[in-house]
Amino acid sequence: MSVWFVTGSSRGLGAEIVRAALKEGHQVVATARNADAVLGQFPGVGDQLLALPLDVTDPAGVEAAVAAAVAQYGGIDVLVNNAGRGLLCAVEEADDAAVRAVYETNVFGLLAVQRAVLPILRKQRSGHIINMSSIAAFGGLAGWGIYASTKYAVEGFSEALHAELAPLGVHVTIVEPGYFRTDFLEPSSLHTVQDPIDDYAATSGAMRQAVPSINKTQQGDPVKGARAIVEMAASTEPPLRLQLGSDTLQAAEAKLAGVHKEMDAWRHVAVISDFS
Repeated sequence: MSVWFVTGSSRGLGAEIVRAALKEGHQVVATARNADAVLGQFPGVGDQLLALPLDVTDPAGVEAAVAAAVAQYGGIDVLVNNAGRGLLCAVEEADDAAVRAVYETNVFGLLAVQRAVLPILRKQRSGHIINMSSIAAFGGLAGWGIYASTKYAVEGFSEALHAELAPLGVHVTIVEPGYFRTDFLEPSSLHTVQDPIDDYAATSGAMRQAVPSINKTQQGDPVKGARAIVEMAASTEPPLRLQLGSDTLQAAEAKLAGVHKEMDAWRHVAVISDFS
């Protein structure tokens, strides 16, 4: 039995990860901006679940939540950084406030939770950090550039963290979900801009128009995705990356093939920059 600490637990994949971890007998600290919304989904679990209010952009709140988790269960074994914020617009359309809001949650908030939990894992010389990325991190689609950039950041420091923590017995996994049938694309969840630029109507504008038809038809099943994450965490050799969904596999394979093709085409230029 392990102690799980999950952010963004009130809905979507976060809620399903909590459900799957509870089903496996783990103790779970489920955090969200609205802790009551978490509790309402898991009646009758008793002391197995600790629901805490947490805004990951509040450093003091992060420290308090981690301290409460340790006080309740004596430690933390698995951290799932799931809390996130979406933004759909052309890169140029995003003003400074909109960009910073996404980074505050997806990057700086994640780092704050990670920093608060890492001393516990290092002291234990065991544990697992699971950082939620996205299919967007394998290729920035029109309309998703700012959001994708936050996930690229998560992937970059998670790779380094993996190398830094491996000698200490702590695992790091980047989970890359595709399009899952959650409320991520709901107007109440997905942020956009008030004044789109006409020149982007055929690119990011087309993506914005397509979202209502994509929403609630996504191929990914959040119940199955959450179960896969919990099962992966039980492995003695978990992967650095876990793609979730056939659409993510296809996107990753296409990106890798494209990178190889371009490298081969421009290899003769790349090598001439070396000293003779």
